[in-house]
Amino acid sequence: MPATPLAHVVRSGFVESVHYGSVVVLGPDGDVLAAAGDPQEQIFARSSNKLAQAVAMLRHGLDLDGELLALAAASHSGEPFHLSAVQRILGSAGLDETSLQNTADLPYDDVERRAWLATGLEPVPLAQNCSGKHAAMLATCVAAGWDLATYRDPDHPLQQAIAQTLAELAGEPVTATGVDGCGAPVMAQSLTGLARSFQAMAVAPAASEAGRVAAAVRAHPEYLGGTRRDVTALIRAVPGLIAKDGAEAVYAAALDDGHAVALKIADGGQRARPVVMAEALRVAGVPASALDALRAAPVLGHGQPVGAVRALPLG
Repeated sequence: MPATPLAHVVRSGFVESVHYGSVVVLGPDGDVLAAAGDPQEQIFARSSNKLAQAVAMLRHGLDLDGELLALAAASHSGEPFHLSAVQRILGSAGLDETSLQNTADLPYDDVERRAWLATGLEPVPLAQNCSGKHAAMLATCVAAGWDLATYRDPDHPLQQAIAQTLAELAGEPVTATGVDGCGAPVMAQSLTGLARSFQAMAVAPAASEAGRVAAAVRAHPEYLGGTRRDVTALIRAVPGLIAKDGAEAVYAAALDDGHAVALKIADGGQRARPVVMAEALRVAGVPASALDALRAAPVLGHGQPVGAVRALPLG
């Protein structure tokens, strides 16, 4: 099935734009409760794979928990507490930010980006949203005795371990490998496989590596995203939820009862992503009261709300 309409952009009562995409909702037994578009579509899950990547790192010697483990799975906003925590991860492995090989950038968060520019600071790897993941990758290599200079190479033992963990959690192989925005490998699987991966982590035993990642994300969502991020608000609003947003409008989530969701907006635009996730979680049984703030995004006219981005019903 091709991508299908998932959300309308309504301005002054008029449907101005339509976002197409694919979404799948799994029940605790793994059965498909609802789907639209092509749930078997092969996608680069981008940063939605970061939780599984953190699981792989724990399995190979990474020694982090709590907020630092959440940051290892993060696309952080570049707030001061994020940057300090990245330096803590590096310091724990006897490294500093000169070891980072992710792309230099400004902070992801608009407020932090403006403040950064106002003080004349330049883009640096530390400020880029993937620096927590890269710091954790380096710390894993130190623990495992692997080469640091080539840790981004798809053939490096670290990246091979990540591919194996992704395949295990998703129940299907990686079908393609590319270069992510930060310079690390990005690996393709189906949208349904991504949902299965989140399902496996959400219900994993607490002492397992997957259970530890899930606990860190639930306890410290501000480190996974930031104080003004929709993924942070979603995790805080829904008890037991794990979730991760990704570039090109990928989003995945799972509840501790085993319900799981994965979606991709076909055009890569982020504005429909949170509202479609809210609709999918409604189908998964999340109470409407926990989703009210996320079910519509305002459309502005002359600075005032004149409409909304709204998800189409999944069932």
